[in-house]
Amino acid sequence: MTENLHLLLPEFLLAALAVVVLAIDLFLPQERKNLLAWLSVAGLAGILALSLPLLWDRDVSLYGGLVEADRYALLFKAVFLVLGMVVILGSADFVKKRLRSPGEFYAIILFAVLAMSVMASAVELLTAYIALELMSFSFYIMVAYGRNNPKSNEAGVKYILIGAFSSAILLYGVSLLYGVVGVTRYAEIEAALAAALTNSDAVSPTLWIGLGLILVGLGFKIAAVPFHMWAPDTYEGAPLPVTAFLSVGSKVAAFALLLRLFGQAFMPAIDQWQILVAVLAAVTMTLGNVVAISQRNFKRLLAYSSIGHVGFMLLGIAALSAIGAEALILYMVGYAVTSMTVFVGLIAFFNVTGRENVSDLNGLADSHPFIAAAIAIGLFSLAGLPFFAGFTIKFYLFTAAATQGLLWLSGLAMFNSLISLYYYLVVVRHMYVDPLPTEAPGTEIAPDTGPGQPRAKPSILITAVLGALVLGVIFVGVYPFPLLEAIKAAVGSLLPLAS
Repeated sequence: MTENLHLLLPEFLLAALAVVVLAIDLFLPQERKNLLAWLSVAGLAGILALSLPLLWDRDVSLYGGLVEADRYALLFKAVFLVLGMVVILGSADFVKKRLRSPGEFYAIILFAVLAMSVMASAVELLTAYIALELMSFSFYIMVAYGRNNPKSNEAGVKYILIGAFSSAILLYGVSLLYGVVGVTRYAEIEAALAAALTNSDAVSPTLWIGLGLILVGLGFKIAAVPFHMWAPDTYEGAPLPVTAFLSVGSKVAAFALLLRLFGQAFMPAIDQWQILVAVLAAVTMTLGNVVAISQRNFKRLLAYSSIGHVGFMLLGIAALSAIGAEALILYMVGYAVTSMTVFVGLIAFFNVTGRENVSDLNGLADSHPFIAAAIAIGLFSLAGLPFFAGFTIKFYLFTAAATQGLLWLSGLAMFNSLISLYYYLVVVRHMYVDPLPTEAPGTEIAPDTGPGQPRAKPSILITAVLGALVLGVIFVGVYPFPLLEAIKAAVGSLLPLAS
């Protein structure tokens, strides 16, 4: 077994990189601490360059079957490493101006990326739980990182209390499941469930309670309705780059865990849990999109928007199959690129204004047309308009669900996409139609000088990151085939019998 431990080198290097960033932070003078962002990004890029040839075409169990080095894990490792680079580059200006201890901040991001990578690789319940908790603890700290901001402190307290409660529910569900089947590895759980279900009279009710509690615990982590109550306040209070990372990273990582767990462990019981997940998806997407209409703070609006997208992603779990898994992974990647486009655009706006209400975006197209265009492209993609990533990923996902007998749920998802288009267009109207604020009736304030308008140009760095993300949104929307090939290979490792 030890001869294969080099396949975990990316995880070891991620942990080492985080420690190195912390150590160097102790010796750098304050005016040079911005170099830590570049060190972190260079380290992540190096780990990505190492991971691709090291893990390509591998399918090996490590540590006695606790983690898997396969194409599914490799795909998500690459996604999380790239996401970490985008978050760090997009937050560099924000951290420099508004947060203390940048080395600690970047190190915590690296630890979160490490946890996400292990979550995608884990094929055993306790290993997945430990990785999930490492990610959660990283976000607990980051949400409360704005120590001089009472909202950030309040959000951190709320998040850690709800997070601890959901972790207890999840762990209790794992213990009940273990009490019935006596194993925690996914493959062994699948075999035990298949054997138990052949004799339905022998199935203990404790088994279904355990499965239900696991679903509830994970529902809290992904902010599915009715376990979503922490998300709006947490998103609003957290520093904006943390809100972006929490909205995207935690969702993609949790669904990477969910997809492997349900695909490799709970698949024999799909007839029992499919309708439950389908109803959860329907309620989540509907409430998230309807409540988003009334939001005036763009962090809260995007919080409810992300809840709606959780409902869409749960649609992929309910339609679990080879084609459903492919569509869900494509959706996760497209959602990550699209959401980060919107968030980085808003970070660029916030860096020079310090404002976070939707009405503060009035006239942004006049003062900074590129930022306004990037945010608009991201919002149109989230709504699912053609030529952008959102249209392609929704088309694949809704089609996959319909072919699996969930036509009613696909129809509801399309209706919810129309609802989301309304409140996204409200934001676009503020940027492109509503005029700049005026000091007095009939007196218009010049661009870059009015309340809520950028008073300085965003940095070249965040502009370049935003441009790359916009290109990514268009590329996934117009030509997703290279990505689909990689996804098909990953699903072949995840569901070998179905592929």
